[in-house]
Amino acid sequence: MRAKSNIKLVIYILIGRRTMDEYLTDGYSEPCGQCDAVDWGVSNEGQFFCKNCHNVTEKTREVTDATVLYSVNCRLSRVPKPKKSENKCAREWMVCEGFQFVLKCQADALVSLGVCLQFKTEVMLNFWKRFLQNTRQAFVSNPISTVDQNSESESETESVVCSEYSFWNGTPSEAGEGKDSGCSTGGRSGSLDASSYIQRIDRKTHNVMTMPRTLALCYLALLWVREAITLADLLRLVKERRVPYLNIHDNFPEDMNLLGRDSLIFRVDSIPSYSTVHKEAVDLAQVMKLPSFPSVSQDCLLHPIPLTVRYMLESNLPDGLNVWVNKVIDEAAMGTDSFLTFDPVKQKPALICYDIQAAAVIIVTMKLLFKLDDRVEWTSSGKTANEKKKKVFNVERWYKIIQPVFERARQKMEQEEARQLWKSHKPFITSLKDRSLAIKKRRVVNYLQHKFQKLTDSTSEQQCSTTTSFSSFHFHWGKEEGSDGPSFHQHRLNCTFKKKGVKRLTNRKYWHTVLNVCAPTCSDHFSEIEPSLPRMYVWLLDLFSFLLGVSQAQVHKEVLNVERRFTERERLSVFKETPSPKKRKNKEKNLEKSKV
Repeated sequence: MRAKSNIKLVIYILIGRRTMDEYLTDGYSEPCGQCDAVDWGVSNEGQFFCKNCHNVTEKTREVTDATVLYSVNCRLSRVPKPKKSENKCAREWMVCEGFQFVLKCQADALVSLGVCLQFKTEVMLNFWKRFLQNTRQAFVSNPISTVDQNSESESETESVVCSEYSFWNGTPSEAGEGKDSGCSTGGRSGSLDASSYIQRIDRKTHNVMTMPRTLALCYLALLWVREAITLADLLRLVKERRVPYLNIHDNFPEDMNLLGRDSLIFRVDSIPSYSTVHKEAVDLAQVMKLPSFPSVSQDCLLHPIPLTVRYMLESNLPDGLNVWVNKVIDEAAMGTDSFLTFDPVKQKPALICYDIQAAAVIIVTMKLLFKLDDRVEWTSSGKTANEKKKKVFNVERWYKIIQPVFERARQKMEQEEARQLWKSHKPFITSLKDRSLAIKKRRVVNYLQHKFQKLTDSTSEQQCSTTTSFSSFHFHWGKEEGSDGPSFHQHRLNCTFKKKGVKRLTNRKYWHTVLNVCAPTCSDHFSEIEPSLPRMYVWLLDLFSFLLGVSQAQVHKEVLNVERRFTERERLSVFKETPSPKKRKNKEKNLEKSKV
C-alpha cells in the first residue's frame, strides 16, 4: 500500500509540474527557431528556453524576486524581438586580439590597485607592441601569417591583429569592426588561427603568447616602472581574484566567441608557480630584446634593504636586527646597482628573485646571531631573569607567539581556497554538437550553486573577501584591537658581549649545508637533506615560504646563494673576533720575519 501511495505521489508531482510549466509559458506555442520544437520552460532568470535544445529566446518573464523559481503570481510579458546590433554579432578575430584583451584587463586591475598610470599607457603597450614586432606577428612589413591561406592573406593579418585604439578602449580593432563577417557566415565563432597557434605552442617556440606569459609581461612592466609589487605579490593578487587571470574568458566581449581549440589556449585551471612565471619573464625579455632595466637603487622598494624591513615587520622580528641584515647585504655585495639591475641582453646579472632573496638574507642573519641548530637559539638570549621586563628579544617566546598565529593563517587560507568558485560562468564549448549539453550542464551547476549558497549563506563571506582593501601584510602585530599578537619590534637584541674591550657575537660558530653549485640539469636536493636539517631552520623556511607563496626548497636555494657569496669573497671574517692591538703587532712582526 505504501508503494502505491508513493507512485501516486510521484505522478501527482509530475502532473503538477507540467501544469505549472504550461501556466508560466502562458500557452506560448511558437516553434523553436533552432529545432522547431514547441516545449518551452522558464529559467531562473525569467528567460524562455527550449527544453529540447536549450535555445534561449528573446521572450522573457518579469519576476519580482529572482530567487522564486516557480510562482503563480508572476506577471508574464511578451518582449518585442530586438534588432541585432553589430557589436553583438560574432566577428572574425585572432588569438593575439584575445591576449591583447587579457593584458588590458590585467593592466586596468593593477592601475585600480594603485599602480602608476604610466604602467599601462606607456610600458605595457610598448612591451606588447615590441613582442608582436619581434615575433613578426604585427607592426612589420611582412608579418608571419598564422591563418589558413584560404581564409586570410598576410596583408589582412596585420590589420586584424591589433591597434592602439583597441588597447586603450577594449574595443575591437577597426578592421574587425568593418568586416562583420561573423553574421554573414551564419554565426561563425572562434578565432581564425587557433589551430596554427596551438601547433606553434606544441613546437615550444618562444614566439607565441600564453596565459602564464601574460603575468610574466605584467611583472616585467612592474619591474620597469620600479613598483613595489614583487612577483609573489602579483601571484597573490591573482589568487585573490584582484588581477583577472582565472576564467578570464568570462569577461570577453560578446562579439569574440570562443569555440573549439580556443579552450586549449585561454582555459586556465590553475595559477602558475613562482618559478614558471619567473622563467617566462626571462624568456620574454630576451625575445623582446629589452635594454637594461632602470637601476634598482636604495630608494627603490625592490632593493633588499627596504624589502628586508618589510619582511621583518611581517615576521614580528625586532628592529635591531636590521643593523645586522644591512651588514650581511654589504659584506655579500648584494646592494649594488650592478648586482640588482636586470640586463636581458648581457644576461648578467640574471633576473633576481628580489622577494625570496630578501627573505634569505633574514634567515642567514638569524643563523649568524642564533645559529638555529635546535639548541643554541633557545639559550643565547634567555640567561637573565629580568630580560622580559627589559624587553630583550627571546627566540623561544617569539616562536610560541608566532607558531599558533601562523597555523591559523594557513588554515584560513586553505578554507578560502576551498570556498573559491574555480569553474567559470561561461562554459567552454569545444564543438557545436556539444553546445546544448554544455549549456544545460552549466545551467544546472549555476542553479545548484545558487541554492547551496542560499542554504549556507556563503555569499556574504565571499563578497567580503573580494571587496576588502588589499594589504601586502598577512599579520598585524601590536596591542591594538584585532591584532594577531604582541609586537617584538621594540625589543632589543642581546646577541653580543664584550670581552677585553672587544665586542663579540654570542654565537661563535656558523653551520651550512654543501655549497657546491649543481649542474643545470640536476634536480632539487632539498627533499633529500630536509630530514637532517635542524627543525628550527626548517620552520623558518616554512614561515617565509608561506609569506611569499613559494616552496621551502626555493627559499633554501636562495639561502645557499647568499652563503656562496660569503664564501666566494671570504667575507665571513667580519663576524669573527676582531684581534686585539697586541695580536696585530705580533702578526706584523711575524710577517716581517717571514719576508727577511
